[in-house]
Amino acid sequence: MGTDIHGFIEVRNSHIDASEPDDELFLRWHRAMDLCHVYDGRSYEAFGCLFGVRNASFEPLAAQRGFPPDASRAVARAFEWEDGDAHSASWISWAELTAADWDEQELPNTVRSRPEDRLTRRQVLRDEDWGDVWTVMRALAKRHGAENVRLVVWFDN
Repeated sequence: MGTDIHGFIEVRNSHIDASEPDDELFLRWHRAMDLCHVYDGRSYEAFGCLFGVRNASFEPLAAQRGFPPDASRAVARAFEWEDGDAHSASWISWAELTAADWDEQELPNTVRSRPEDRLTRRQVLRDEDWGDVWTVMRALAKRHGAENVRLVVWFDN
């Protein structure tokens, strides 16, 4: 049985005056896009590289942080709908992704016998697979700021 990833890209509006009481609603996280619209793969190397799930060949960027308590209502409902099958929930912001060392190699204890054969994060999170996710997040970050865009995920078997 395989492990699948589920999740959403979320965004917070950064152009709202927080001093206005009516604007509090707009400062919350909002669902921007279902991950399945921009990623439909099953890469255990990528799952491990990002979230520490299924593959430990990298120090994960955002290992099992849990489901964010401030998630949008739509994303929270989708997570709750999993009815106990979901595990390893986590999230990562666009700011964290852009700050990551994309040329970092796999840990030395990987199955590749020679150091020069070890993959980098960039190779594991290839544009062919993840490029659409990064494009959407990048576009939202350009408008709202890198800290106001995040990927919220969970897994099931």
